[in-house]
Amino acid sequence: MLDFNKIKTISIKQRKNKVKLNDLIRPENSKVLINTKEFDELSSHIINAYKSKKQIILMMGAHVIKVGMSLLIIDLMKKGIIKYIAMNGAGPIHDFEIALIGETSEYVEDTIEDGTFGMIEETGRILNEAIKEGAEKNYGLGYSVGKKISDLNLPNKECSILYNAYKLGTPATVHVAIGTDIIHQHPSCDGAAVGKTTYQDFKIFAESVSKLEDGVVLNIGCAVILPEVFLKALTIARNLGFKVEKITAANLDMIDHYRPRENVVQRPTSLGGKGFIIIEKHEKTIPTLHRALTEGI
Repeated sequence: MLDFNKIKTISIKQRKNKVKLNDLIRPENSKVLINTKEFDELSSHIINAYKSKKQIILMMGAHVIKVGMSLLIIDLMKKGIIKYIAMNGAGPIHDFEIALIGETSEYVEDTIEDGTFGMIEETGRILNEAIKEGAEKNYGLGYSVGKKISDLNLPNKECSILYNAYKLGTPATVHVAIGTDIIHQHPSCDGAAVGKTTYQDFKIFAESVSKLEDGVVLNIGCAVILPEVFLKALTIARNLGFKVEKITAANLDMIDHYRPRENVVQRPTSLGGKGFIIIEKHEKTIPTLHRALTEGI
């Protein structure tokens, strides 16, 4: 086997980034960019769930962060509209780097050529440290990273979704497939700790899904991992006797992918509820959703 201890890392100070703090859309600047009956109906379902104190889960891919939507998500959390956050494994990486240096998202087309892609010392070392600390204390991965950002008092922590979830007490979980994320490339990675913390998050997520009757689940920008995790969590909830039948389920993405369509929208709503598929850029859907919900409540 290859000796991962020989892998060379570089400082984040050496890397050029695509996304900076100035690219983040601020809540006061969100506006309606989509005017359709379908979007209005989805917004109404979310508002009704909020007013009825039902579960509202946001599953999100990392691209949501990379296109500058973090502050809108955070604002919806602070308002109590989003009650649960689920991320894939890339989410904490970009969320953490924003908190650390106010920038994220490298130029992969360049760094893949010389073997430096993902080999940022600070990102790998600190996140893997957070995961190992979390494993020792039986924390989930999402909580572990949010706590680490808080403990380190990172300069841009207020722009971090996981930090704000930690501060607000909003459950935030991270669902990982080993080998999919850059921190798994690092000598500091502990596969057992990753597995333990993300499995803990799966159990936390399943409990959240068990409370989804008359609630809402949104999948924004995750094509594979979270739709698969959601379907298994829903199966567990129903297997254990929880009534989770009438669900509002929506997939908002730039492309109509198979798994979100089947595993989030169509199969879970076969017993009741309503499914939505809205294909548009996150730069339009999320500001529109934020504006519609904040005005609607």
